[in-house]
Amino acid sequence: MTQRTAGVLTYYYRIDPEVSDTSKGFWFVNLNGEGFKEHEVTDITKYDTDDTSQLVWFTVPKDLGEPVWLPPYITDNLGARVISYNVPVYWRGRYIGVIGIEMDYSTVADQVSNITLYDNGYAFLTDDEGTLIYHPRIDVTSLETPPDVPDGLVSDKHNVRYVFDGVKKDAVWLPLTNGMRLYVSVPVAEIDSEWVRLIWRMSLVSVALLIVFIVIATRFAQHITKTLQELAKVAERVNEGDYNCQLAYEGDDEIGTLTTAFRKLISHLGVYIQDLNDRAFVDALTSVRNKGAYDVYMQDLQASLMEPGASTEFGVCIFDCNNLKTVNDQAGHDKGDLYLKSSCSIICNVFDHSPVFRLGGDEFAAILRGNDYHDRDRLIQLFDETCAERRRTAFNIWERIDVARGLAVFDPEVDVSVDSVVRRADKLMYEDKWTRKGMGSDA
Repeated sequence: MTQRTAGVLTYYYRIDPEVSDTSKGFWFVNLNGEGFKEHEVTDITKYDTDDTSQLVWFTVPKDLGEPVWLPPYITDNLGARVISYNVPVYWRGRYIGVIGIEMDYSTVADQVSNITLYDNGYAFLTDDEGTLIYHPRIDVTSLETPPDVPDGLVSDKHNVRYVFDGVKKDAVWLPLTNGMRLYVSVPVAEIDSEWVRLIWRMSLVSVALLIVFIVIATRFAQHITKTLQELAKVAERVNEGDYNCQLAYEGDDEIGTLTTAFRKLISHLGVYIQDLNDRAFVDALTSVRNKGAYDVYMQDLQASLMEPGASTEFGVCIFDCNNLKTVNDQAGHDKGDLYLKSSCSIICNVFDHSPVFRLGGDEFAAILRGNDYHDRDRLIQLFDETCAERRRTAFNIWERIDVARGLAVFDPEVDVSVDSVVRRADKLMYEDKWTRKGMGSDA
């Protein structure tokens, strides 16, 4: 498993000197990318193995008695900056040693640096005390003491606003299993710019319409008062965002012409607004709904659960496309896009009565209700069989669709929100992903 995991530099099994003074275990390294080779193990007998400040990869899991992710450190023998995962080994209640892997710090940094939003948004890592671990704009590895994050950023709240280099920013963060925090930060001005532009456009259209109405009313007030009053009311509704307005007047005169033009204008505005909404909530690559549409849908679903007598029969299926990085690296990103679109097509075809969303990158979600909800077990089996058949018959790597999935259904006895169902589905998806990796890609 470690040899197939991107970024793994070493893996080892070290036996506690108190258990055996002859068997030390083993240590395999792959620093040059040419494959793992056995390396002479470190002599740990000269260290105090009860001191957690020394040989942290050995002493910390020994002290805690449980698997642990360690923050980045530089290995003593290899001189490489790594992040390690270590599992203590016990036999009949006695500590025997530790099994662990060390991952290249740059692999983690590359993954984080690929997270971008808007024009100037980026992601970075800190520990839970606010010290920078990785930042795309700051070379923290060249500093003796990593710099602290800006004031106001370290908070128990997952949504924070702060100022960095004179720029006001919004950030959200999630905790990682190794105790670090993954932040995503975007300038506030970029977040607000889309809505500001839309508001200005609508305001200008509204002002222009009002001016037209005032001029017409002044010239023809004697015989068109009623029609102008109707037009004014409709304009107010349009200004408030209501485009389902009807104009009854169809006279063959200047007012009739104006009414017809205004009716067309309302129709065009409605189409324009709908087009803006479609652009905002549709994924450009796969043409399914995007993360913004998913958030709105889940908010509405949560609100519906609070209504008396509301149906609670729904399920959430999370999908993750395996091997996308391999396709991109070996065949190019254009073939990676084809791989994503083919995976999305299978999801949509199998769950053809369910809304499908692209959550970002290689992750998708389907919300199962109605017939798809009641037929969910058969559909999951059909989905797995369809992917397996595609892999068996495909010639090119980007046609070998391999998608991990996790399905969870709402249980009113357990779940208090739709988020708990999503988290359970996400966990099941990762369990399916690791099962597939353990069984091979054709599993």
